[in-house]
Amino acid sequence: MSPRQPTPAERQIQVRQVTHVQASWTEEERGEPGAFTVQLILDHGADEYVLRPTAEDTDVLVKLLARSSNATFDVDRKVLMFGNLAIG
Repeated sequence: MSPRQPTPAERQIQVRQVTHVQASWTEEERGEPGAFTVQLILDHGADEYVLRPTAEDTDVLVKLLARSSNATFDVDRKVLMFGNLAIG
């Protein structure tokens, strides 16, 4: 069974709402640094994208997501945008 092809309307959507975020850490070798992944679930599962940030970038991403009232992801340009950041 081949994967479902996107409809013309779905292909036109470039920016999607981030509706869920799943962060994980994987051990690469015992005693060695691991790797973080941040999975962005877009528009309640209509699409998803996996980021592979450094530990430092993961820390910043988690803080930005916590301060933001919403986030969107530009699928074409691979840009994560944060809206209405709470300051302080």
